[in-house]
Amino acid sequence: MINQEKIKYHIKGLLEAIGEDPEREGLQETPDRVARMLAEVLEGENYSNHEIAEKFGKTFSMLNAENTDSAVVMKDIQVFSYCEHHMALMYDMHVNVAYVPRERVLGLSKIARICDMAAKRLQLQERLGNDIAEIIAEASGSPDVGVLITGSHSCMTARGIRNASAKTITKTFKGAFRTDKNLQELIL
Repeated sequence: MINQEKIKYHIKGLLEAIGEDPEREGLQETPDRVARMLAEVLEGENYSNHEIAEKFGKTFSMLNAENTDSAVVMKDIQVFSYCEHHMALMYDMHVNVAYVPRERVLGLSKIARICDMAAKRLQLQERLGNDIAEIIAEASGSPDVGVLITGSHSCMTARGIRNASAKTITKTFKGAFRTDKNLQELIL
């Protein structure tokens, strides 16, 4: 669990380390605000992939379970995350998810909630795609999942190389998505 008291203590020390006075008017409540913000934006740290799958695993039976050629595709799910290397914001992230249902389908809002919660961790974009695919597979009961993520990383756009137009694209394919080009095309 996220320890907000420790965060407050360390944020106060960080402010001092950069030469700020944590007692000045504009900064007095900053450690508390940062602790609450981090507890919110890193909420996913409190859950394993399995727990997220259980939390958002509401499924419904398919009307025509014999239709094995169907796929569920959701595109442009917006999320943000924080890079575990610099704790820098990964932003303008869009996630496309597709899976082939096996008798049951996930509630559509659950797909977006899974993406959001998996992103609320210190992450690598590559791992985020794998986490989402793993959670969708468990929650839906289907091994056939594809995830495409496009995003910007402030560790590249705001510091270092400062290349504001750079986008990172990652693809994760599980089950039939590994070899079936038609399935892969669904998330592009």
